[in-house]
Amino acid sequence: MAWTPPPPRAGHPYFMYESIFAQPGAIRLVVRNNRDTLELAASRLRTMERVLLLGIGTSWHAALVGEVLFRKVGGLGYRARALHSFEFKNYCPDPDPTTGVVVLTHRGTKRFSLEALEKAKGGGGVGVVITGKGSGEGTTAADHVLTTVDQERSGAHTVSYTTALALLVALAGAIGGHEAEARELDGVPDEVAMLLGQESWDELAARFKDRRRYYFVGGGPNVATAYEAALKMSETNHSQAQGFQVEQFLHGPWIGLESEDLVVVIAPPGPSYERCLTVARVAREVGAPVLALVQEGDKEIAPLSAYVIELPGVSEWFTPILSVVPLQLFAYFLAVHRGINPDTLRRDQGAYNRAHAAFNL
Repeated sequence: MAWTPPPPRAGHPYFMYESIFAQPGAIRLVVRNNRDTLELAASRLRTMERVLLLGIGTSWHAALVGEVLFRKVGGLGYRARALHSFEFKNYCPDPDPTTGVVVLTHRGTKRFSLEALEKAKGGGGVGVVITGKGSGEGTTAADHVLTTVDQERSGAHTVSYTTALALLVALAGAIGGHEAEARELDGVPDEVAMLLGQESWDELAARFKDRRRYYFVGGGPNVATAYEAALKMSETNHSQAQGFQVEQFLHGPWIGLESEDLVVVIAPPGPSYERCLTVARVAREVGAPVLALVQEGDKEIAPLSAYVIELPGVSEWFTPILSVVPLQLFAYFLAVHRGINPDTLRRDQGAYNRAHAAFNL
């Protein structure tokens, strides 16, 4: 099922906006709707010697979050690892029956994700797919299929990303037998709803719409948030945006920083916080403004920042679901201010439409 651009909309609200605001209800339902399959999949994955999480694009970012969750919450330690589907298919040895694979794919149509699933199943191990409703037939080869939401009409995936993260949290909790995570996940939809109404996102985007380049920096489970936010910027408003692991940013990339840029620091409490604080100090010395996502009441990074978005006080493992939502809205409203349709991935422009036709995903 190849994705085609939706019918054009002349302005805000675009389809992406509706998907963003659908997230609280979707997250609330997704675990409930998959409860039995979650338990079955967890019981199989728990017995595996290794569990690989595979994806491409936004699904790759979800796999990175899943790796952290499976290691910590699921108790798998180094038995869990995220791999890009392309790399797994082409550069990794064939798995054996003691290998479980979790493939993340929004539409179930990407070539290398499906080939990765086929390779995994050929090894005799367990295959689990997390995908959207109505996905391609290739996903039926999995032993267990966990479904997120109806296929998004926008090319910029938002609600399918956060619901996939919610399923990964629930799956990790089931593997590790941690009921506390399940109970905490129950409160996440209300926290997401609160974030959606917390700021004037239009005004925030207007304030920073003319930056030369956008840097997104995070650590631990929010490395993936930094990558995902940068991807959404490229897809929706065509900015020069990059996502970095916090320590990697300090090992060279920051030297390219200019005062005309914006540094977005994703810094909830956790082991990465102190290095995110260092990034904020570096940006301040260079003269680049900082947009900080920090826990409510933050006393260190907030004073260094031009703008602060306060995150609820939840476990660090849940923060990727929460921290990505303001950044989805930031990317969206930058597109609106620039007169860009964020849904189409530029398929409405001749040269870019021809470029899309030049390759297959």
